[in-house]
Amino acid sequence: MPFTFSEGIEYFYFDGLHAAGLSHGIFTRRGGVSPEPWGSLNAGSMVGDSPDRVAENLRRACRALSRDPGGLRLVRQVHGNDVFVASGAAGEPVSFAERLRPETMPGADAIITDSPAVTPAMRFADCVPILLYDPVAGAAGIAHAGWRGTLLDVAGRTLAVMRQQFGTDPADVVAGIGPCICAGHYEVGPEVVAEVEKIFGEGSDEVIVSDDGRTFFDLKAANRMLLAAAGVASVEVADSCTVEEPARWFSHRGESGKTGRFAVLAGLSGG
Repeated sequence: MPFTFSEGIEYFYFDGLHAAGLSHGIFTRRGGVSPEPWGSLNAGSMVGDSPDRVAENLRRACRALSRDPGGLRLVRQVHGNDVFVASGAAGEPVSFAERLRPETMPGADAIITDSPAVTPAMRFADCVPILLYDPVAGAAGIAHAGWRGTLLDVAGRTLAVMRQQFGTDPADVVAGIGPCICAGHYEVGPEVVAEVEKIFGEGSDEVIVSDDGRTFFDLKAANRMLLAAAGVASVEVADSCTVEEPARWFSHRGESGKTGRFAVLAGLSGG
């Protein structure tokens, strides 16, 4: 996987999205200012870390991509499939930390934009980051898919809103599925399996794995199938597992809930 260092912090990027011209980064936990258990580049504003430290960490992520922090747009992620359309950018407020307060954020699990001045950002710690870029219409977005968001097809919903708002044809979209919890660590119960079987039908065997009486859900495979069903042919999948690489990624399950969130940023050229 391609990693790079900039401004003292490390981030992963997709070759396909980079070649297509999307400014983006999936930032590891290294290079920030937060102490343990959020050490150190924590982007989560609902995990007990200081808002000022979170703000500084996000500023550092923006600088690494040469993005204006004033254009950063975040949402309060709620494990659904609502899509926030971010058009245009206001100037940075007096207190950047004020923007990170959950009550000031719209509740959504995807952000899309066609404005180079806007930098969508989302936070993760096991759930699936999905980056979408339409170089033809000039639009991009990020979606957040846990098991609920996956079964609600947040990726397909995001593409539908991109079509409605920007005229996106899914066949033009370049997508990336980022580091998340892998199937071998994502054990689920019978209620989740039943919901997966409703949504995926005969394809359930490709996303549900049984081993010695235990059942696991492959979130990466599920979201890749959903993107393909929506008409996206170009999908790059990161092979990192957040549980297996604790020095690099935050993992809610791997660290028993006492951890931070890693940032994913994307922006159109010119921002």
